[in-house]
Amino acid sequence: MSSAEKQIEAGLTDAEREEIDQWLGRFPDSPEGRRSAVIPALHVVQHNSGGWLPPARMDAVADYLGMPPARVYEVATFYGMFDVKPTGRHKVNICTNISCMLRGADEIVEHVEKKLGIGLGETTADGRITLKREEECLAACAGAPMMLVDEEYYTDLTPEKIDRILDELE
Repeated sequence: MSSAEKQIEAGLTDAEREEIDQWLGRFPDSPEGRRSAVIPALHVVQHNSGGWLPPARMDAVADYLGMPPARVYEVATFYGMFDVKPTGRHKVNICTNISCMLRGADEIVEHVEKKLGIGLGETTADGRITLKREEECLAACAGAPMMLVDEEYYTDLTPEKIDRILDELE
């Protein structure tokens, strides 16, 4: 295990602390202000932890922000943007809210499940793609149906367009 891996396993890296400190500068200098930085701090840590939040890393965020670990766990498990178990290299989120549903989201979900051979919340055997749970809204209603792959939006989906997108992922 490299020294960087050990530091990540043990807590936050210096670079992570620096990035979290930049976020902290946007909030009042108080305990409440420090707690306001939990979402960006979790983003920083998840990005540097292989796309998910190991418990030890969430504990490190809690310690750094001066919060009870349970509060950090609540945030990490409430928001769909965070993962508390390992995921595939790519994350696929399909919007199933009303606009997307009316324009075929259910069929899109079925198509992706069939193409990947997995269900919602599962990861392909090769660890390439995690099909996240259904998303309530991804805020691209004008382009329904739509999905988010990693951090890129894809709108006006068709089975052919989805096949092309998924086939191009590493």
